[in-house]
Amino acid sequence: MDDSLDRTLDAVGPRLKQLRLRRDITLVNLAAETGISTSTLSRLEAGLRRPTLEQLLPLARVYGVTIDELVDAPPTGNPLVTMRPITCEDGSVILPLSRRPGGIQAYKFVLPRGDDNAEPDLRTHEGYDWAYVLNGTLRLVLGEHDLRLKPGEAAEFDTRTPHWFGATSAGPVEFLSLIGKQGERAHVRVAPSSQ
Repeated sequence: MDDSLDRTLDAVGPRLKQLRLRRDITLVNLAAETGISTSTLSRLEAGLRRPTLEQLLPLARVYGVTIDELVDAPPTGNPLVTMRPITCEDGSVILPLSRRPGGIQAYKFVLPRGDDNAEPDLRTHEGYDWAYVLNGTLRLVLGEHDLRLKPGEAAEFDTRTPHWFGATSAGPVEFLSLIGKQGERAHVRVAPSSQ
């Protein structure tokens, strides 16, 4: 085996650990989602074991990345992002729009028609979020504020503030979201007005 292949395979373990930590997933939860034992996952991350294709496939699915990204395969020159939708139990669909681990992540969310009388389950976590509505009405409960955002409107907030997203009874909603797990903020630049 040549040196570059050895280096590539040796780097997989640290990359797997970095992905898991950035997504704030425990080994126990990752084992439950992938069907790979916690001890095997630990050995893979420590570089004490080289991953097989059967192990990389579920790991790539859970992390929302390609196998090429897990092993840091050389670029092929194709700039297209392969969107693999994630369908949730409640009918929501999440489309990852960025493919590099860490930093600000981009997603498109499609939420089914909501219930205006439903009590939102507010959550908090480390990070920063920016949401831009494409279609429909997005209900954003942010602390004591209960907001309705229409197409073309955006919200930006610290995710340590209790928050919840949902659609209204008017129908489904589609929105883009930029999420910075470590508190990165999205910066919108506007050209200066000409006077």
